[in-house]
Amino acid sequence: MSWNPTLDPDCPKGDAVNAIETVIVPRARDLGGFEVRRALPAPKRQMVGPFIFFDQMGPAEFVTSKGIDVRPHPHIGLATVTYLYKGKIHHRDSLGTDQWIEPGAVNWMVAGHGITHSERTDGEIRDRPHDLFGIQTWVALPKDAEDDPADFEHAPKDTLPFLQGEGKEVRLILGDAWGERAPVKTASEMFYADAILEAGASIPLPDNHEDRGVYVVQGEVSVGGEVFGAGKMMVFRPGDTLSLKAGAQGARLMMLGGATLEGSRHIWWNFVASSKERIEAAKEAWRAGDWAHGRFRLPPGDEDEFIPAPAN
Repeated sequence: MSWNPTLDPDCPKGDAVNAIETVIVPRARDLGGFEVRRALPAPKRQMVGPFIFFDQMGPAEFVTSKGIDVRPHPHIGLATVTYLYKGKIHHRDSLGTDQWIEPGAVNWMVAGHGITHSERTDGEIRDRPHDLFGIQTWVALPKDAEDDPADFEHAPKDTLPFLQGEGKEVRLILGDAWGERAPVKTASEMFYADAILEAGASIPLPDNHEDRGVYVVQGEVSVGGEVFGAGKMMVFRPGDTLSLKAGAQGARLMMLGGATLEGSRHIWWNFVASSKERIEAAKEAWRAGDWAHGRFRLPPGDEDEFIPAPAN
């Protein structure tokens, strides 16, 4: 599918840089040789559209017998997508889903009222050195979808809209942008895209969404006379027509946003909710550990351990 050149406005000049509302520098954490950089939630920005959690995982190189072992843990009130550039992760959840997450594919897990899942690098992949690099995001659900049943949807890489031309390649992961719509069903309007730009190439921000942000994964981009390198997230003012231009080494971006929700959200551990009461109820249900009859189940095939709830 060819890129539509009419969507590329000129880069802004002068005071157009004021269209950048917030610049977020992620907080880095070392998880034992594996670095995670968290851009959302941030002190000045809890969400961009409905996106409430944004982690860059890696890049990391694992030696033989090493990898990720995220034991079964619960979620409520959100949907997750782990988007990989390199590597593989084995996803299992309490719905019975058993799915490998691979580069370019979408695995959309809707927690709703409650789900439990695990993420591991296991099987043959651990028998040799391997890489892992990707982005994990949480999308907060609107109030009328918080108590929906849990769900899981897989969209292979080749089913996602792919825009190409004029020095850019863009894969639309979720929602709608630039006249295209991704196949996964979402509970609110949003967009989420993986964009690779050659040196000097420009890409416009979608103009059909209220809230818009861009995270620089690799390289650097300029907008309004300012240059932003890898590891920075820019959040833009609603309504401004803007584009970003890649630097001399090109750039890879994650572009995200959408309609804002009805209000802020409470976050505790892996739970997201519009009220503290919903959080407290989920806490009690997980701590009860009634896997046979309670609110939460353990994933079939990964039932021998789980992550206990924090003390506070």
